[in-house]
Amino acid sequence: MNTKTVSILISLVMGLLLANGAQAAPGQPDFSAALYGDGEVWGTKATTELPAPNENNTQSFDKLFVILNGAAGQLPVSEAAPGNPNYNGGRWFTHTTIWTEEGMQAHNNDVPVLRSYAEIMEHYLLGHLAITPGSFMGGPPTYFQCPLLPVK
Repeated sequence: MNTKTVSILISLVMGLLLANGAQAAPGQPDFSAALYGDGEVWGTKATTELPAPNENNTQSFDKLFVILNGAAGQLPVSEAAPGNPNYNGGRWFTHTTIWTEEGMQAHNNDVPVLRSYAEIMEHYLLGHLAITPGSFMGGPPTYFQCPLLPVK
């Protein structure tokens, strides 16, 4: 993937993330589709950026996978969602995720929409995804709070 393609993908993802955030003022619920968690679509409640965790609270964050070159309709994917005993209430650690060349070839350049942590891990273990902890330039904060809400 060339630099121009990555730049375009980053711009598109940022536009989607900013549009979702712009629809709801901080503290106001946004019940439109914002991300996938445990196979379901969830809305959000925009809140705040958080400082990096320390050794005492790293387990209080769930991973949020922002897929830069995903299929049309791909939303970020959370490690857990409400109802999952591992859900931490909406404290997120962003992970930048891209389909690898191997993953693209395995799907004839028509990658599936990923909807769960299990799907993320399946494709990662197959070498189809590259995952980098942290956000990308212009992306969402690396650590932030944003509880999940049912989509209405």
